[in-house]
Amino acid sequence: MYLGKLSICNFRKLKSVEFEFEPGLNILVGPNNVGKTAVIDALRGLLNNQDEPGPRLSEDDIYRKKGESPAGAIEFHYVFRGLTLDNEADFLPALVPNTRGELEAHLHVRYSDPDKSTGRLRVKRWSGLHEESLLSSEMLEDLRGVYLPPLRDAAFGLRPSRSSQLARLLNILADDAGKLSIDEALKKLDEELKQQQPLIDVQGAITDRHSSMVGAQLAQELQVGISASDFKRFSARLSLAVDDFEIEQNGLGFNNLIFMAVVLSELARNQESAYRGLIVEEPEAHLHPQLQAVLLRYLENIKATQEAATPERCETNSQTNHVQTSPQVPASSGDTPVQVFVTSHSPNFASIAKLSSLICLTETDQGTASFLPRSIVFAKGKREKLERYLDVTRAELFFARRIIFVEGAAELTLVGLLAQRCGHNLRDHAVSLISVEGLNFDCFLPLFGRGKICIPVAVITDADPSEEVDGKTIALYPKSGDTVPVSDNTRAMLALSDELVGVFHGVKTFEYDLALHSSNRAAMLKALKLLHPKIGDEVEASVLAAIDDAAKARALFSGMFERSSGNVSKGRFGQALAQELSDAGVGCEVPPYIQRAIEHVCGIEPHA
Repeated sequence: MYLGKLSICNFRKLKSVEFEFEPGLNILVGPNNVGKTAVIDALRGLLNNQDEPGPRLSEDDIYRKKGESPAGAIEFHYVFRGLTLDNEADFLPALVPNTRGELEAHLHVRYSDPDKSTGRLRVKRWSGLHEESLLSSEMLEDLRGVYLPPLRDAAFGLRPSRSSQLARLLNILADDAGKLSIDEALKKLDEELKQQQPLIDVQGAITDRHSSMVGAQLAQELQVGISASDFKRFSARLSLAVDDFEIEQNGLGFNNLIFMAVVLSELARNQESAYRGLIVEEPEAHLHPQLQAVLLRYLENIKATQEAATPERCETNSQTNHVQTSPQVPASSGDTPVQVFVTSHSPNFASIAKLSSLICLTETDQGTASFLPRSIVFAKGKREKLERYLDVTRAELFFARRIIFVEGAAELTLVGLLAQRCGHNLRDHAVSLISVEGLNFDCFLPLFGRGKICIPVAVITDADPSEEVDGKTIALYPKSGDTVPVSDNTRAMLALSDELVGVFHGVKTFEYDLALHSSNRAAMLKALKLLHPKIGDEVEASVLAAIDDAAKARALFSGMFERSSGNVSKGRFGQALAQELSDAGVGCEVPPYIQRAIEHVCGIEPHA
């Protein structure tokens, strides 16, 4: 049994959003203030530890447009799938058949009717299709959830107490015989300790002082011994040491991992609940990148490990004539499935997560929307290619508000400077620059556009024009403003464009289009001479001998990047040119297609 869908209505920044979840790990990613914590609180509205209060909502939590007053009720609709026959019996009033005839458990929570004195909203919970079918306490107890807030104090959560996670785990793992055995061992230890002379002396000193203080008539019988003399008291005083140190002396990051290990152990061994969920905000808190990777791989493998160790049995429900596939946990492992919900701001976390685990939140003109990367039908091999290319830098795309995709290191270095020469600061416009290292736009662009990650995106690519002559492909060197035949790759990218995704190209390549402008050629030659003085002198002579801008651009471009004796590194040249252009006194003219790309992604009206 797992939470398959959550619908949220009228809650904070979420006007009306639906989320589809996987049985195992679900990672919510998106920029700050997009509504990730609202989703977590919506989950907590139903899946909350009985020892912790759920979210208390007020009128301020009701969705409202800017300048308007809040109105209406906050509503959460939870749909549980993968029910076993036992689950169906436990949630009978909540059962609703889906389009495939499979039974799902539908649960509802509504916050409305604010208290006039406090403004706090009253909560109502019901199941199934009718509000009259109230959610019973038995159903709520069947839904076991643990919430780990951001910047949590893991050491505090591991301290001895009756409700500590260690106490819960011990109570779950210990059967009646085990508890009796611990009781006997504690009593034996207590009796042995009482025979030790230091304890006898302490007992005598306290008893004598107490008797002389209150008199023989009022004196009480006092016993010095271990306070945890039975299983119940012992579990409440159970503590955890790390490398012979107290838990408080351990690092915050490792304490978080230990705490999650204890919580997951308790949830996985909890056979009494029909559903077990772990809700974690920002698990990367206090963890360096390596530990983030360790934690993510473990969370991803929870479902895979359980499925590999769990044989399935099929049962037919005679009432609905549908086949139920239900996990039967082997006695050797004792583990039951745990569904995990995570919010993260970490590109490290997002870069190594599988696309199937990610849920993206973005802001649109209609409000916050959700998007599942796993729903995209990629061309053959493109999904795997994307997952290989998603390093820490490129995973920024899941948290960006605007993106410019470029081909390589030269554009990555120079586009920000060119934007400043146009009068636009990309940081001020919250634009992320991401290099796809070549022509790999085809595995990134399917994620963007209407109904997907709804943010402005600009692709700056090369036209790479060519023509066929006597069966050979000949590269073209057009003039500025020429209409040129673009490469197959560029044509394919143009087909993916819409009002959000814009694809922009010049007449040939990035460096050639820069060199078409005389003011740029001076800076480019100076940068070249700093890297390769001899090549720089040769190229400068060729440029001076050329008759027009196109010929000069060809001489400069070919002299650097079409050399028989070895080409100039585009990345190194880009760095050197950026150093030159960082001087405000150096002349620079931004190619028109670069300027259009910047204006598109920044939401600026095109230059007249």
